[in-house]
Amino acid sequence: MPAVHVPTLGFVAGAPTLMDMARAERADLAEFLATLTPQDWAAPSLCTRWTVKDVVAHVISYEELGTLGLIKRFLKGAVVRANQVGVDEFASLSPQQLLDFLRDHLTPQGLTAGFGGMIALVDGTVHHQDIRRSLGRPRNVPADRLTRILPLVPSNPRLGAGRRIRGLRLRATDVDWVHGRGPEVIGPGEALLMAMTGRPAALADLAGPGLDTLAARLSPG
Repeated sequence: MPAVHVPTLGFVAGAPTLMDMARAERADLAEFLATLTPQDWAAPSLCTRWTVKDVVAHVISYEELGTLGLIKRFLKGAVVRANQVGVDEFASLSPQQLLDFLRDHLTPQGLTAGFGGMIALVDGTVHHQDIRRSLGRPRNVPADRLTRILPLVPSNPRLGAGRRIRGLRLRATDVDWVHGRGPEVIGPGEALLMAMTGRPAALADLAGPGLDTLAARLSPG
């Protein structure tokens, strides 16, 4: 994963840190995964070509990599396929083994701990929703996490949100967040998060004069 730019956010004394939130998000994910059936684990997720099991493998696949291991993975995967290399390396583990690994790594470490836990928090939240949405098991992402995550996404080049939302104004209807100028796209903060990160499934929860533009940018064609 290449380096990312992190916007400066105000800090409130006593408020949960990004690392606190990343750990809480992983704990929520682990609790949910414990309820899944074997069929659920094998079901397609919102991530192209990845099952639910693959997504879980991806979430944990960078946890124990040192610098040398990370370089080897990037070289093996030619950078763009590094995530798939990680999933493949965990493919032999059973769902229970993946869940146990996640429970043993609730506090991010290594690469995912980067930027104070920002990488783990954003990736963990998005991928949690990739699983939830694909299984038809929605949840309300805690508002304090959403309000911390949403400002981090537009300027993150690794996520590609900037080109998707260029010239649009995004406004959340359930949390206090607005971004950009132009034709407006409105809806729940979770749906805006998922759309910004390239998930067309979230478009059904959004509205506004800028929605057609955003939908065209998320189209595979």
